Amino acid sequence: MKIPKRLVPLIEDGLIDEVMRQLMSGKEAMVFVVRCGDEVRCAKVYKEANKRAFRQAVDYTENRRTKNSRMARAMAKGSRFGREAQEAAWQSAEVDALYRLAAAGVRVPVPYNFHEGVLLMELVTDAEGAAAPRLNDCNFTAEEAVATHATLIREVVRMLCAGVIHGDLSEFNILIGADGPVIIDLPQAVDAAGNNHAPEMLARDVGNLRNYFGQYAPELLTTDYAGEMWALYQAGLLAPETPLTGLHIREEKAVDLEGVLQEIEDIELEEKARLMRLDEE
Repeated sequence: MKIPKRLVPLIEDGLIDEVMRQLMSGKEAMVFVVRCGDEVRCAKVYKEANKRAFRQAVDYTENRRTKNSRMARAMAKGSRFGREAQEAAWQSAEVDALYRLAAAGVRVPVPYNFHEGVLLMELVTDAEGAAAPRLNDCNFTAEEAVATHATLIREVVRMLCAGVIHGDLSEFNILIGADGPVIIDLPQAVDAAGNNHAPEMLARDVGNLRNYFGQYAPELLTTDYAGEMWALYQAGLLAPETPLTGLHIREEKAVDLEGVLQEIEDIELEEKARLMRLDEE
């Protein structure tokens, strides 16, 4: 096949020996099956920001930092250099997350290299050695659904213990490999401790798993693993093998109406004082 332009530098640098075929084209990247020496791997080529369906929403990029002050200023200003730097940071976020999660024992593709905006990583395969199917392309018995759901909940826990929340987890970015499910597509991964939207993203990830497997095993639809694991995480009690029940009683705190009204009154007084100062000037 014709070699994609973005893969040429990797061939020239000896990281890829042959581009075998295109595996898929998604909302954020194209993936190719490549040969590296005696091994078959995959190369993820990120699409440019204006060609991606998935946008770098502030909810995901909140609290991501760069050590380069010039780069940080450019990103804040939105200059051309800043946009390029932000794009590079978006891509490297997946690389960082993959290495971090692989080290923590999470079932993710093994990352090998990141070069010229291309991520080289393990090709996840099925029992016959073909590219593994996505979760949404598989069917399950009720028993299989419960077991696979439990496996993935444990992986979400392991990710959270490593301080990472996927942020876009669903049946479309989980592969069913020869030895079980593998989680993919992590450029939007968020830091659990540093992102204010982390609890909501965790709830959405876990809710997507619950709703998908609930089609096969309706008893899963009444579970609340996200609330339970987040409460344990906040309390410093969550570990990769912490037993979970799937139940969580949410504490409903009474609204301090008097306090809210007092805060509104204070704001109004501050605004009146500000306007008076302006008139005096």
